[in-house]
Amino acid sequence: MDRRKFLKNSALASSLFFVPNFVKAFESVASERLGYKRLVIVQLAGGNDGLNTIIPHNNDLYYNARPKLAITKDIIKLNDDLGFHPSLSPLRGLFDNGELSIINNVGYPNPVRSHFRSMDIWQTASGSDEYLQSGWLGRYLDQHGTQPYNAIEIDEQLSLAMKGEHFNGIATNDFRVLYNSAKDPYFKNVLNHYNDAHLSEHNLGYLYQTMIEAKSSANYIFENTDVKTSQETYPQNAFAKQLKNVAQFINSGLDTKVFYTSLGGFDTHANQNNKQTKLLSQYAGSVAAFVNDLKRNDTFKDTLILTFSEFGRRVKQNAANGTDHGSANNVFVIGKNLKKAGFYNNLASLSGLDANGDLKYNIDFRSIYTTILSQWMDVSAQGIIPSQQKLLEFI
Repeated sequence: MDRRKFLKNSALASSLFFVPNFVKAFESVASERLGYKRLVIVQLAGGNDGLNTIIPHNNDLYYNARPKLAITKDIIKLNDDLGFHPSLSPLRGLFDNGELSIINNVGYPNPVRSHFRSMDIWQTASGSDEYLQSGWLGRYLDQHGTQPYNAIEIDEQLSLAMKGEHFNGIATNDFRVLYNSAKDPYFKNVLNHYNDAHLSEHNLGYLYQTMIEAKSSANYIFENTDVKTSQETYPQNAFAKQLKNVAQFINSGLDTKVFYTSLGGFDTHANQNNKQTKLLSQYAGSVAAFVNDLKRNDTFKDTLILTFSEFGRRVKQNAANGTDHGSANNVFVIGKNLKKAGFYNNLASLSGLDANGDLKYNIDFRSIYTTILSQWMDVSAQGIIPSQQKLLEFI
């Protein structure tokens, strides 16, 4: 059987092609090394406009730069200078309870305004002049993982962030479909030949081992996930469904330490207000339900939620009542025992923009990763984050 025939005939082709893990060297690593704390990533794909998310409601420069785009009504004022977009009202309780830290002006040197390249930079933790083939979470798995299900992405394909040099996570939209696919007769028939003498990791042995690892993960997830109905009511949208699945995995006690989710559509070059209002409403309502679900099951205290977008938007609105690609942006961190909740730092000056009309960054996003690895996951960032970064004080 050749690789093309395998991909054409296997019912698992769409589900397993992105779950390569044929190196078994990490099976001897004790699972305890992963710790008990979990990290949930929320990616706002497209470049969310941070300036209309956390609004400088007392700053004339903001309103002057956005005569038709600035938010003027129903701003949720969090202090004398900054407030939430009205759609973020479900997060007000988290802010008031000290369970949300908002980190402003996050970026990196020499920012790139291409969606794909900037997302690669955020997912690999590289510099803007570096091109890495593995993601920061994948490299975490390289050092501390034992099974693909130690990191799960709720999607049809695996993000670069979750791909290591030797060890990858697993991606699935529906663990039941993954499990049923692993029981496919064709799949079982193929596995009967996995130990043929001519196979190795350099030819079809790679695919056989991929299938073996995926079948094992599918069985583990299915057999250990509690399928009882959640008592929490989630909004009716695809992103909420992702978080509901994550809550089910967490509350079932899966040995999964990283979960990756995403919400797209934030590339708002035209008619931004309606689009962003809808997207932020989906985000906030879904996250609030997710947190409540974890609290009901006493798992919120062991969960940290990180929300990022690949870049922010220009300060000045464009002619289409939208905003173009920018650089620095805000990052949300949600958790039970934050060291510094509320606003971690002040918004960068609107009178001192960079040459492109963007907010200047003053916190490197890799410092956030380094802090999470060190202070939350209890591992060293060495070998995971390529550049040395200072620790922050939000956890």
